[in-house]
Amino acid sequence: MIFGTRPEAIKMAPVYEVLKQKGTFDVKVLVTAQHREMLDTVLDIFSIKPDYDLSLMRGRQTLAYITKEALTGVVEVLEREKPDMVLVHGDTTTTLAGSLAAYYLKIALGHVEAGLRTGDMYNPFPEELNRRVADILSELCFAPTKRAAQNLLDEGIEETRIFITGNTVVDALLRISSIEFEFRGELERLSSWDGRIILVTFHRRESWGEPLVEICSALNLIHDSFKDILIVIPLHLNPEVRETAFSVLKGDRYLFTDPLSYVPFVHLMKRSYIVLTDSGGIQEEAPSLGVPVLVIREKTERPEALEAGVVKLVGRSRERIVREVSLLLENKEAYDRMRKAVNPYGDGRASERIATILEAYL
Repeated sequence: MIFGTRPEAIKMAPVYEVLKQKGTFDVKVLVTAQHREMLDTVLDIFSIKPDYDLSLMRGRQTLAYITKEALTGVVEVLEREKPDMVLVHGDTTTTLAGSLAAYYLKIALGHVEAGLRTGDMYNPFPEELNRRVADILSELCFAPTKRAAQNLLDEGIEETRIFITGNTVVDALLRISSIEFEFRGELERLSSWDGRIILVTFHRRESWGEPLVEICSALNLIHDSFKDILIVIPLHLNPEVRETAFSVLKGDRYLFTDPLSYVPFVHLMKRSYIVLTDSGGIQEEAPSLGVPVLVIREKTERPEALEAGVVKLVGRSRERIVREVSLLLENKEAYDRMRKAVNPYGDGRASERIATILEAYL
């Protein structure tokens, strides 16, 4: 099992737990740690101790650096372990490297969260390429939805390689959201705040520069227009993101935090009135908690959420972001339509299905 970022760890942790519980698998975990701190918090929550840790993260690391180091490191580990199956998740550079390494060594590959597509190789970048490569090389494609499975069929992947499982993020989310939690430390202000909360996250490379300035400018207008809102922004560690945010965002009802570990982040989502994000995973997580999501991207690989009405694509222009956020803050009927829509991502048993499929295959 190979992963390297916080979102991958969250979604692979339930699979790891189920495989370990079955007792029929010898499960080894390799982390590249292309994201270090954010990954480690999830490993701690789920009590996962990696068997191998490449510890790749560097300041201002490039895609070429991550790809080269991850591919070399993963190949060395796979040559030593000689596994029957490699599992990767989603669409990170770690996923790309793990998929290529398994292919080069002719080891069977399983891809969790297969089949997501925008149809645009540069949006999101480089994730669209990474997940396509993983799907092409996989013996087992674990698609979270019928739409994702159809994408794979449309690209010529054999039906016998495709399995609709639901999304493992729901498995992890339902477990963590049921834990009693009290806001402390950076989030202590939430305990006394009796107004509405807008949770904002942004990190994608295609948002850097002028698009992120537009997003932040929109947040300033929203901040100044609605006096009962607190805008909470867990800031990604990337310097490009932090420099723009701190230079543009101004106001006393912003709450900036460092990246949050998974437990407080889930409970922050539960407490939020709206989530504004360019994340992929949050488009699945927040609707599972009944929280409307506005996606600050031009395209999404999760059209099921759009069709279900739990997510709306709002782009990165200041005017549209302000308009769509204002609609949900001012119009209770529009808000309730999104809040009460049915989440399309599963019932919390995706990991069990994946384990059963792996048993039959191996």
